[in-house]
Amino acid sequence: MTSDPEIMPLTHVPPAMARLAQEIAGAAVGLAAIIARNGIDHRLGADAGTNPDGDTQKALDVLADDLFLTAARRAGARHYASEEQDHPIDLCEDGAWALAIDPLDGSSNIDTNVSVGTIFAVYPAAETPEASFLRPVREQAAAGYVIYGPQVALLLTFGHGVQRYVLDPAAGRFVLVETQVAIPVESSEFAVNASNYRHWARPVRAYVDDCVAGAEGPRGTNFNMRWIASLVAEAHRIFARGGVFLYPADARKGYERGRLRLVYECAPIAMLCQQAGGGATDGTDPILSLRAESLHQRTPFVFGSLSMTARIAAYHDMPEVESALFGKRGLFRS
Repeated sequence: MTSDPEIMPLTHVPPAMARLAQEIAGAAVGLAAIIARNGIDHRLGADAGTNPDGDTQKALDVLADDLFLTAARRAGARHYASEEQDHPIDLCEDGAWALAIDPLDGSSNIDTNVSVGTIFAVYPAAETPEASFLRPVREQAAAGYVIYGPQVALLLTFGHGVQRYVLDPAAGRFVLVETQVAIPVESSEFAVNASNYRHWARPVRAYVDDCVAGAEGPRGTNFNMRWIASLVAEAHRIFARGGVFLYPADARKGYERGRLRLVYECAPIAMLCQQAGGGATDGTDPILSLRAESLHQRTPFVFGSLSMTARIAAYHDMPEVESALFGKRGLFRS
């Protein structure tokens, strides 16, 4: 099954880009069907080795990577870079575009039936794979994600706003349902893994302390804390109703520069956020101001409603910042 060009009109983008987007959508339709049969045809959550960064691969990671690699090749993309590959792959010598992708985000959630996703960025192709992907990430030409959940949805931007498509499972095609997605400016939700609190830098602890303090605290608002441990699922909630997501750097070995990858996770989400009126930073600086120096480069990541990402950056600007309510003794500290 593939997406229908009449249902997913892309007349405002170059033909080669439209073809690549259509092939990505078609691969996502196929992957959605595989996920829906998890436990019947496959054990998609079974371990299947490790990826280049040492993370455990699941069977579905490998299947997804094969699907999107095939899609990129069919679309005539010049280069393909994936979380599941050690190095970029040369595909078509005269291709105009290069695809960077996390084929299956949130794979640790496969067997728990929590939403997983695909995240991708499209860059203008250069002479070498390294030049295609190791560049300022603001040079993305397109970005998007697919979420595989109760509803399979595709959010997509070509730099002129964000469109939302929903998969019609009966027809096997994506249907355009929202022509301009906008992230709400304000929200009372934040997403962070609070179990890592003791490892965070003071500005992050202070921000969380002041949110958890609620209506009695300096923010004067009761906040709800969320954590799904699936970047796409967190993003989809934020695009629907606002809020902020934090995956900061912390003091643990291997987490000094965060854990999420810049080129094919944070950069595309950041482009989508910018196009939907939100913000995305590494805690202080905009993600889209960064330059990729290596394919699997990691970065701290904060994104969501513009006012909330700006506030977190302001906490980092305060010297020796601590919780405004608790001073030297934050809510979680003794």
